[in-house]
Amino acid sequence: MTFDPGAAPQRPSLTPPEFASAFAQPHYAEPATIVPPTTSHAPVPVAAAAPKRGSSATIWLVGVLVLVLVGLIGYFLNALGPGASLLGMILAFVPLVGVWFAVRLVDRWEPEPRRLLLLAVAWGAIAAVGIALGVDWVLTLLFGLRTGVGEVLQTVVQAPVVEEFAKGLGVLLIFAIARRSFDGPVDGVVYGALVGAGFAFTENIQYFAVSFIEGGAVETSTTFFLRGILSPFAHVMFTSVTGFALGLAARRGLTTGQAVGPWLVGLAGAIALHAFWNGSATFGDFFVLYLTLQVPLFIGFILGIVALRREEARLTRRRLGDYAAAGWFTPQEVDMLATAAGRKSALAWAATLRGDRRPMMRSFISDATALAATRQRALTGRDPQAAAQEHELLGRIVQTRAAMFAP
Repeated sequence: MTFDPGAAPQRPSLTPPEFASAFAQPHYAEPATIVPPTTSHAPVPVAAAAPKRGSSATIWLVGVLVLVLVGLIGYFLNALGPGASLLGMILAFVPLVGVWFAVRLVDRWEPEPRRLLLLAVAWGAIAAVGIALGVDWVLTLLFGLRTGVGEVLQTVVQAPVVEEFAKGLGVLLIFAIARRSFDGPVDGVVYGALVGAGFAFTENIQYFAVSFIEGGAVETSTTFFLRGILSPFAHVMFTSVTGFALGLAARRGLTTGQAVGPWLVGLAGAIALHAFWNGSATFGDFFVLYLTLQVPLFIGFILGIVALRREEARLTRRRLGDYAAAGWFTPQEVDMLATAAGRKSALAWAATLRGDRRPMMRSFISDATALAATRQRALTGRDPQAAAQEHELLGRIVQTRAAMFAP
């Protein structure tokens, strides 16, 4: 693979794209001018780092999570005992790790900040579980232990509504405090999926521990098979619906206040899926419904993810094309950056350079993808700091390209 960093600058073509897609933005801000690079391709001056928004809110949020975590640890040790709790946690790690790597595959095109991914898992595992347990405790004080119809309502109505609200609140908070890292539907699905994975992790600890206490190894194995093998993505899919709705709101440049409406719509979808799942285990033959309804639903979920990834790649190509028209990239570089096959070939090419320069190529790909997302935020008028970030990313891209071609 060859690249041409010396291509002559051309006049930019900045007309808004016409997507035949449900994810197209109906409104565009006045396009910012892309300044052509200098003929020497020296690194452009890097603007001062833009102030990080939401850092104070994140600190407070982490503090709250720590306090709730202490309470949850005390609850599990008191209700289940240290031995059963430890066993439940070890078993619960198995589906969590599998889901984590699956979501990271979805997130490979434009990876989200790791701190936000961990925050999403922590919210689901700590805050969302704490909210659900707190509501259940209050309702038990008011109405006592429920049996019969009350128990059915608790499973099919209370659990979906309370749990999805608690998890969805975490996705909305990430939307609010890290708006620049929430660019579209794929990001929403990633954050929603990890919140759901965190919730399932803590919930599984309780299920596995109770199974061990009540039925020993046999019942624990059955519960692990049902929850850890057959349905590790259940909560992931539910909360992904909420995240998807917020992702569409992000793509349209809505503020947090404006996004509450789409969030409620996504929340309703998540609650409906959750209620349907719980109802299938309560009213019908779980395995029959699992094969005839839940498996096709999961396949549809995977196909939807594939479609979203293609949309993300298409958007990357269009936005980097703006910079190519101004001379920052060659057409060959855009082709490479906009396809998974091109990126793979570029990494293989970088491995043949002196000293194995794949890390440089990974940095080049990552910064270029972030640049495309930054350009999109600028075009939709939802990021007043996009120009500063664009300047910084272009500087790093020029430096990385020069380093890759250095003797």
